[in-house]
Amino acid sequence: MITISAITTRNCPHHKISDRTKIRDGQVANRPIHVALAVTVDGGRDILGLWAGDGGEGAKYWLRVLTELRNRGAGDVCMVVCDGLKGLPDAIGEVWPAAVVQTCISHLIRASLRYASKADWGVIAKDLKPIYTAPTEQAALDAFAEFSAKWERKYPAIIRLWTNARAEMVPFLGFDVEIRKVICSTNAIESVNARIRRAVKARGHFPNEQAALKCVYLAIMGLDPMPCSLS
Repeated sequence: MITISAITTRNCPHHKISDRTKIRDGQVANRPIHVALAVTVDGGRDILGLWAGDGGEGAKYWLRVLTELRNRGAGDVCMVVCDGLKGLPDAIGEVWPAAVVQTCISHLIRASLRYASKADWGVIAKDLKPIYTAPTEQAALDAFAEFSAKWERKYPAIIRLWTNARAEMVPFLGFDVEIRKVICSTNAIESVNARIRRAVKARGHFPNEQAALKCVYLAIMGLDPMPCSLS
């Protein structure tokens, strides 16, 4: 399984999971640095690489990144868990046609709440739970129909979000509950992101892209006992 996530972002709420990284490089801008973490069949973990972006990455960008990973030896990937990065599912389909693409449920819920009034967050989160905890895909679709009937008029954007994400949201429902907990989100990479976030925050800002990548690289190399293939 490969988990791909953005550790920083420039005004792209669907990607953001940490504080923004300021890179001067002519003018100060907030830039994302994407991290890919692999989990092998025997439970081993490995950071596969870092890639700097500009917040507007699309299918062509991800096709280049994933082709690089395949050429470096990641030829057989069973599942890719991602956090809503635009164009990534299409690129995965081209590079690893047999791989299952799973959207991070936690990020999907957070994205939903951004379209709602804060006063409704608690009720919406509660009403969404029967969807992603359903015993089967059909039960999830039935729960979503109930959610839509209640909220579509007030928050149509939330309904569109889940409708568009359906193909990448339901795969984990085909697994046992214990396995679902592992593959339904990008939590496997969150501890890595937390270490990177602390390092980036301590530095504040960077003179250029390479300086930012070096900081992230050093933070990752400090992780123990996780192996790393960035060298």
